[in-house]
Amino acid sequence: MGIIEVNNIKLYAFHGCLEEEAKIGSEYCVDIKVSANLQTSADSDELADTVDYVHLNAIVKQEMAIRSKLLEHVAQRILNRIFSELPMVQKTTVSVAKINPPIGGSVKDVTITLSKKRKA
Repeated sequence: MGIIEVNNIKLYAFHGCLEEEAKIGSEYCVDIKVSANLQTSADSDELADTVDYVHLNAIVKQEMAIRSKLLEHVAQRILNRIFSELPMVQKTTVSVAKINPPIGGSVKDVTITLSKKRKA
C-alpha cells in the first residue's frame, strides 16, 4: 500500500450559510490523501497503473465550484467522486479549509476533515 497526497489546492469558491458568502465568496485550501496499491506503477513506470493526481485535482476543482452551505457537504462529494471514479483508491482523507472565515474574530482558517475507506 502506498500514499499519494495532493496538498494546498487553492481555490476561490462560494460556500457558506450566509447570503454574503454566496455573493462575495472566499478563499479555500484543500488537501487530499489517498491510499492505494502503488506497487504496479512503481514497477511499470506507467500512469495507467497509478492514481492520477491530475484527476484528483480536477475532482476537487469541479466539486468546489458547486455551492454548498457546509464544508462537510463539499468534502463528502469529493470523497464520493474519488471512490466512484478511481477504483484503485482504498482510503481517502479530504480536508477543506475556509481561509479567513467570517466568524467575528481574527481566525486564519476553519478546516473540516473527512475520511472514507472502501468496503471490502
